[in-house]
Amino acid sequence: MSKTFSPLIVLLLCIGSTYSVWFRKDCNLPPSQWCSTPEIAERCQVLPHCKEYWRSDPSPVAIEVYLESMCPGCKTFTAQQLFPTWQKIKEVMNVTYVPYGNAQEKWDGNKWQFTCQHGANECVGNLIETCAMDVLKNVSKYLPFITCIEASDQLPDQAALLCAAKHKIYYSDIVKCANGSRGNDLEHQMAQMTDALQPPHQFVPWITINGVHTADIQQRATTDLLGLICETYKGEKPAACSSGLQKTCIRNY
Repeated sequence: MSKTFSPLIVLLLCIGSTYSVWFRKDCNLPPSQWCSTPEIAERCQVLPHCKEYWRSDPSPVAIEVYLESMCPGCKTFTAQQLFPTWQKIKEVMNVTYVPYGNAQEKWDGNKWQFTCQHGANECVGNLIETCAMDVLKNVSKYLPFITCIEASDQLPDQAALLCAAKHKIYYSDIVKCANGSRGNDLEHQMAQMTDALQPPHQFVPWITINGVHTADIQQRATTDLLGLICETYKGEKPAACSSGLQKTCIRNY
């Protein structure tokens, strides 16, 4: 089939009785998401048809990470799962990093005011990481920088200054963004992305794979992200898929 076909079209063409899947209690996702992961495809009884689709379109695995800068579990996930996995198999990953988490925002007539779970320093950290993505553009530049911040025991602004020097990043542009209207607008976009999650996030880090969040995806991602990405990717597996990472245990916040 053409690679331009969506999973929904592929499934409707391949499965004569797809309507019956809607009524399965263990398949509560729309057809466009049935091929998101092997676990979901098996649950929705469409695994053979999804395998045909995956062979025709081995797209990179889309991982979205919703988190906040001073959350201990988020820091552990970024430093011990996300970044090491990306280093090993970046060619089959499409990473979206959303620093907002359990924050709240309020419009004061001039700009957005943010209140963060771990206090004002976390709001600063969220802004720095959001602006780093905007200023640096390329994930190969901003993800190592953000990971350096998250791996540090220092406050985000202090860690960011040291990490910028370590990674040879011109930090003043990031500071200018974080302290200005550009950063305020960008962080509002992070809030909108987080608030648009379906189902709504209940804790952080909150992880979706190919647009889908389930308890199994969350558990696998936070303990063995490399294995999950390798299993989900349907093209030729990178050699690093056989190497593995150290398992982690992450508390949600």
